[in-house]
Formats: sequence, C-alpha cells, structure tokens
Amino acid sequence: MTRLPNRGLYAITPNGISSSESGLQRVRHVLQGGAALLQYRDELANHKTRRDFGASLAQLCRDHGVPLIINDDPVLALELDAAGVHLGEHDTDPAQAAKLLGQNAIIGVSCYNDLQRALRAQRLGATYLAFGSLFASSTKPGARHCPADKLAAFRPACTVPVVAIGGITHQNGASVIAAGADFLAVISHLFVSGQEFDRARQLAALFNQQDLNSDE
Repeated sequence: MTRLPNRGLYAITPNGISSSESGLQRVRHVLQGGAALLQYRDELANHKTRRDFGASLAQLCRDHGVPLIINDDPVLALELDAAGVHLGEHDTDPAQAAKLLGQNAIIGVSCYNDLQRALRAQRLGATYLAFGSLFASSTKPGARHCPADKLAAFRPACTVPVVAIGGITHQNGASVIAAGADFLAVISHLFVSGQEFDRARQLAALFNQQDLNSDE
C-alpha cells in the first residue's frame, strides 16, 4: 500500500468527473503536474459508476506512485485496494475504518474548525487531519470557516500531518503553508478544464518555494 507523502498538493476530484469523457485525462494531467495525493470524490455518481471510474483512477494512481484516497466510503476503498479513505463528521470513526482497511491505510478526517474533534480523531488513529474552509469555497459555500491564524494555533497540538482545504489557490496557498499546512487540498482552482497540468504545477511549486524560504 502506498504511504502518505510528507507534504504537497492534495488533489480532490470535482463532482461530475466520473461521467465526463475527459475525466480520466484531466486527473492524469493533475498527477503529471505534481499532485502528491489524490482523493476521489464525486457525490453525483452512483455506486457502480464510482466503482468503475474509481478502478481506473486506482490504476492511474499506481502508475504515477500517488496514493488514492476514497471520500466517505471505506467499503469502496477496500474494493478498489485504495491507499485509504477520507471521513467526514457523519462517517465511521478512524478506528473502525482502520479495522476494515488495515493498520497501514491512510485515514483522513475532516475537522472543520474544531480542535477537539481533531484531537479525538488523532487518538483514534487518524493519519491526517483536515481543517477548513480556509477561504470562501465555491464547492461548499456554507462551509465552516477556519482561517489561517486558527490553523496556526491548532498546528502544535497535531502530531500527524495537517491538510488545509477551502478556497485555496496558487495565489493564497503560500500563506496557508506558512501557517502550518502540510498539504493543500484543492478542487475548483485545480480542475479548470484544459488548465489542470499548469494549475497543479503552480500549486506544487509552492512547497518548493517554502523549502527555499526555510533554508534562507
């Protein structure tokens, strides 16, 4: 099973991608552009469509050495032999997911703007903790807000990698990394038709720039 990388761009697929003729090619461009992690999320697709498209994604991710995470569905993650699952507040807990998928599985948990939820998820075996929305999000306009200063305040208590999500772009991403994010999770800014490769390169490059700044 592919391990969680240390940091980088966390690409999340947009709704509708499973039924798009160009969906797989768009994801390929994102991986070629430098995504370190990919989450398959399509809330519009039925189980069969998600299983079929997910199987193609799983092979694509294996070809690129990128872990595939399945949104909300540990059973589908098991069927696809994916690297792990991402859990929201209405999903099973990390311990149960790990029991199903194995102790080496990547188990991510949405923590929104709630440090206590994050600490509980951490105790139950979460592999990473996701906070957001950092900025206004077109994907989830009503999402709870977790600004960068709150993320920075939470970071010292987190003993596993931290993912930031919500309205992140290549223009504001550097400030989020500086606040302590190990991964930038991006959907709408990344999956712009015909621009996926360039957007992925721009976002992935933010981590290289941060490394240069840290060395100065």
